[in-house]
Order: sequence, then C-alpha cells, then structure tokens
Amino acid sequence: MNAGLGKPSTGMLTDRYELTMLAGALHDGTAARRCSFEVFARSLPGGRRYGVVAGVGRLLDALAEFRFGPDELRVLRENALVDEDTLAWLADYRFQGEIDGYPEGELYFPGSPVLTVTSDFADAVLLETLALSVLNHDSAVASAAARMASAANGRRLIEMGSRRTHEESAVAAARAAYLAGFTATSNLEAGRRYGIPTAGTSAHAFMLLHDSEAAAFRTQVDVLGVDTTLLVDTYDITEGIATAIEVAGPGLGAIRIDSGEVGVLARQAREQLDSLGATGTRILVSGDLDEYAIAALRADPVDGYGVGTSVVTGSGAPTAGMVYKLVEVDGRPVAKRSQNKASIGGRKAALRRHRPTGTAVEEVVYRVHPDAEVPALGEHDRRLQIPLWREGARVPGLPTLEEGRERLRQALVSVPWEGLTLSRGEPVLPTTFVG
Repeated sequence: MNAGLGKPSTGMLTDRYELTMLAGALHDGTAARRCSFEVFARSLPGGRRYGVVAGVGRLLDALAEFRFGPDELRVLRENALVDEDTLAWLADYRFQGEIDGYPEGELYFPGSPVLTVTSDFADAVLLETLALSVLNHDSAVASAAARMASAANGRRLIEMGSRRTHEESAVAAARAAYLAGFTATSNLEAGRRYGIPTAGTSAHAFMLLHDSEAAAFRTQVDVLGVDTTLLVDTYDITEGIATAIEVAGPGLGAIRIDSGEVGVLARQAREQLDSLGATGTRILVSGDLDEYAIAALRADPVDGYGVGTSVVTGSGAPTAGMVYKLVEVDGRPVAKRSQNKASIGGRKAALRRHRPTGTAVEEVVYRVHPDAEVPALGEHDRRLQIPLWREGARVPGLPTLEEGRERLRQALVSVPWEGLTLSRGEPVLPTTFVG
C-alpha cells in the first residue's frame, strides 16, 4: 500500500485503533454524532519561533482517493480486524464532511487550529493517520527550509536530499522545501509531479570514472554547455578550478565545492576565479549544510547552497508534533485533561492581528459556535482558516504552490525581526484563546 506521501492513498493508511473506534461507534450508535476534530501543535520543536504549514495540497489529493476497495477489505476480513458490519460500512466510505484550515505557506504557533475536520464521528475518525502523516512530515520540512531560506538571504538554495530519506518522502520533501523558499530540487519526480524547477551536477564518481579531471570536465561541458556546474574538489581544488576554466573558459557557469572548510575554500576559489578572468562564474557549496552553516557563510563569496540531509529530516525536528484531537460533539465542547496533554474544547478558528505598519503582533484563537462572540477584525488583521473541502471534494480555486510560496514570503516579512533569528526562544507571536 502506498504511504500517502505525494501519491494517491487508500483507506489502509489508518491505524488499527482507528478501525477499533469505528467498529465500536458503529456498534453502539455513536458513529453518527456530529463531531469536530482539530489538528494543532502543543509546542514548536527545538525552541523555534514559528512553524510553516505545508502538505495541505497533498492531503487533499490523498483524501480524494481515500477508499477501501476489494483488496483492502479482503485484508481486513482475512485478518479478522473488524466485523462484517464495519466492512460493509467501509466499502461505501467516501468522506462527505467539511474541512477548514490554514493554507499552505501560512505560519502557525502553539494551539493554532491548523486543520478542522467536521463530520459524523465515523467519517472523521478515519482521517487521523492520513492527516497527521502528511502534515507532520511536510510542515517539519517546510519549517526547517524556511529557516534556511532566511539564512541564505536571497541566495540560491537547491534541495538535494533524496538519498537521505524514503523515496516518496523525498518527493514530498522537495515540494515542502520549494514552498518554503528553496529555488530548485535535484529530484526529477518532484519536478514532474509538481512543476518544481530542477537543478544538479555530476558527482565525484563521474570524475573518478575518467582518466583525468580534464576529460570529465570536457565531457560535461560538451553535453551540457559552458553554463554547467563543475565539481572541482575531487582531487586538489586549486588544480580543479584551473582545469575547469582551462576546459570551459572564463564563461563557466559555476563550480561546486562539496568538502572541507567551505567558507575558506570559497574565498580562495573566488580569488582564483577572478584572477583567471572568470568573474561571472558562481560558487555553489554543499556537504552537510544546515541553517546554522548557511548563516555562518553569509559573509563568504558563496552564490548558492546545496542542502540534503538536514532539510529532508527537518534539521533535527523530523516531525512538527501536530496532534488530531476531538474537540466538539453535537455542539458540546469536549477536552482532554491529561497532564501535559490537555486540550481546549470547542471548534475554533483564528485571526492574526497586525499593526498599521504590517507587523504581526498576536494570534487570536476563538470558538466557532452560534452562541460564541467572534472577535472583530481590525483594519490590518486577517482570518487564517479557509474552506478546503466541501460536498465530497476539494474546494475549487484553492491557493497554488506558487501562491503558497508568496504567502510565506509575506508572512515572514510581517513577523517581528527577532522571529527570524536562529537562536532558541519562545514563539514570536503569542497565542490568545477567547470564547
């Protein structure tokens, strides 16, 4: 069964306990109760100042294909996982409820109602694993990638982490990184599936294959043209740069440095390239980079960064820590009160308050109920949730991936300056609960 990361999913992307709850609710008649579930994070990982919502588009794509077909039902029956009444119910399952949530590229904070699922209990309880597996992965990658993009300060960023994660996670990670500000990906499937620009160059194996570095460079230039990027540190970097310019000429597009003290090497490479007349040849660095390494290189003559392991693993926070909790039953707020895992009952929405200058100052989370008072929207404020799913299908005209990139760019411009620092601290915006 597909894991639901980028490709259409099936109903088997559920946990055993979700089917147990479904079977029990069908048995005792509570399955039809009108419920609201919320996806939110109790905290941000690693003392980070903000999180980035990503994966909403992939989640809706997967939900459109969320079915229990003959193969899935056969496995459930043969393993006696549920009774025949539940199997009959699953055979006709199509999610018909409503989903509202933050659009991709929006910032979130502890308690932000990132996603609200409202439907009969039976319909909604099956979506927990699907929703969390997508949103936790993609939001973790996007949150890390956004920090890297801020540290890069406009310089080129290429996502190169496909070999450091699951093959489908690699495609999803490339999408999330692009949403968060990366320029391109080396993953061709992500380029095909989502229209993300692709970029890349040869590896050390190509250099070692040839009898000389010059022969390898010459072949690459013959095939890809002088605007290609040549890997110059397989042997001696000084000789590699000299050979690259000798073969390609001073119009060579770029060189890549993949090892060593890349800051020092970049400075030396820039001097050497300029002395050879290759003043327009760019310098790309790679090799175990994260947001801190990128920030440390800001003063060096680096034109772009290739980032792999750290971005596809969330730079130390591989999950966003989001949970899927029941908050309302038949209009009645319900809440978990376990120590350190308490939730706030009632269906909720949120708005973000801004100063006239455009600086965000507060996230206000409020009850959505006929008897609840909705906070007034100030001139510069905006509501955060939008309709995502209605009448068995995704809402037409939802923001595109490119629009999500722009949304995040504007959101990061709006946060107080300390929110963009890499130091550990409290979330940059306080979350206030009303109602």
